Amino acid sequence: MQNYLEFDFKITPLQPWNEIMMAELIEIGFDSFTEEHDGILAYIPKERFNEEELKNLWLLKTEEVQISYSYQEMPNINWNEEWEKNFNPINVEDKVLIRAEFHPPNPQLHEIIIQPKMSFGTGHHPTTHLMIQQMMEMDFQNQTVLDMGCGTSVLAIYAKQKGAKRVVAIDIDEWSVENSVENAQRNQVELEIAQGTAESLGHENFDIILANINRNILISDIPTYVSVLNEGGQLLLSGLCFFDVDDILDVCNAHGLRLEKRQQREEWMSLLLTKTQS
Repeated sequence: MQNYLEFDFKITPLQPWNEIMMAELIEIGFDSFTEEHDGILAYIPKERFNEEELKNLWLLKTEEVQISYSYQEMPNINWNEEWEKNFNPINVEDKVLIRAEFHPPNPQLHEIIIQPKMSFGTGHHPTTHLMIQQMMEMDFQNQTVLDMGCGTSVLAIYAKQKGAKRVVAIDIDEWSVENSVENAQRNQVELEIAQGTAESLGHENFDIILANINRNILISDIPTYVSVLNEGGQLLLSGLCFFDVDDILDVCNAHGLRLEKRQQREEWMSLLLTKTQS
């Protein structure tokens, strides 16, 4: 167990800024959130907090939303126990069930068993839900797949369950790598899991790339994704708000990606693109 800081962010107006705030906080080390009627509670390990990173967040400077915050130290919290108290199974269109080991199984649905270790991607966030929705309609049989920013590896696991011959899962955070190894074992699938970023990618190519990451990283890394995506291959993106889509598509169009399908859940979007033949 480790000491955490609890931040109480007051947000006006609440929507859609609470979700956007959580996405930005994840990028600077916050790993747990509770939604409140007037904002969010956000948690970060004390040793990882950098006040300058927080103050430099765009949301705290823009006039489009008013945000204030206070914080206090929360010592010796067992986050696994806290998570288990509040985690409910996620049902995606009565087809896919994302649950924990302590939830009863449902043999009528395709099940993915996830036990997060402070990793993003339980299925509760709309972007993970959107990725699973899109993946349900995609053909993974005998495909090589890359899951960038894998978090819990819920997407990588689902790709493998859907018949992918090889799945590589990469995340920048050590605990996500550890959690991915554990979750792969829980679901009895074989994944190649590594710690790193898009800069870690070599010359190996993939048929499908999954990336549920925030807009700034996507804009920076899409050229790299394209460089390791086979011609005719698919790139599935999320982590985007609806007002990010035009900026993302500008980058995609400039690098030979054609939009096939978009889906929206609340203010969040997912985009399925194909690398056009040269």
